[in-house]
Amino acid sequence: MRLGIVSDIHGQTDALGRAIGAMGAVDRLLCLGDSIQQGQFCNETVALLRGSDALTIRGNHEEAFFAGTGRRMRGVDPLLADWLAARPASIAFEATGRRVLLVHSTPWWSNHAYVSQLHPDFARFAAAEADVVLYGHTHQPVVQQVGDVLVVNPGSVGEGRPTRAGFVRSFAILDLVAMAAEIIDLD
Repeated sequence: MRLGIVSDIHGQTDALGRAIGAMGAVDRLLCLGDSIQQGQFCNETVALLRGSDALTIRGNHEEAFFAGTGRRMRGVDPLLADWLAARPASIAFEATGRRVLLVHSTPWWSNHAYVSQLHPDFARFAAAEADVVLYGHTHQPVVQQVGDVLVVNPGSVGEGRPTRAGFVRSFAILDLVAMAAEIIDLD
């Protein structure tokens, strides 16, 4: 089973479309949250995720948008807003005998802490009740085994990560049978 993974799109529909096209054939598209900006809904991005039947969770930007007055903003498609608001904060599923957990920031309550590979809490991913944890939020790509758990962060499709050459956007492909993931730079 081949999964395409995106996160932190932040309303960049063109980048999302490019990432989906670059993935090739995948069995399922997964979105790890922050598909929109906290102060700006993007009908096109949400429509593309919904139309792609992407397994989508909410991130901190969706939480902030729906907690504030965002839902009443002019031009927001109410059907798309309702669809996005109904997405869960996490999803756990099993495929090919593997337990997969989707979260935006961490599997434990962290108030959306930015837990990168260098963070002292990164080792806590090993305690997740999953074979694979997929997370976003940091915009920093990660593919690392932590104890018995494969931890994958695809980076950010919308804003990218800082490099000496500028910001580089990325996504990931996960082969659940091989238990191997690849980060693919979009830029």
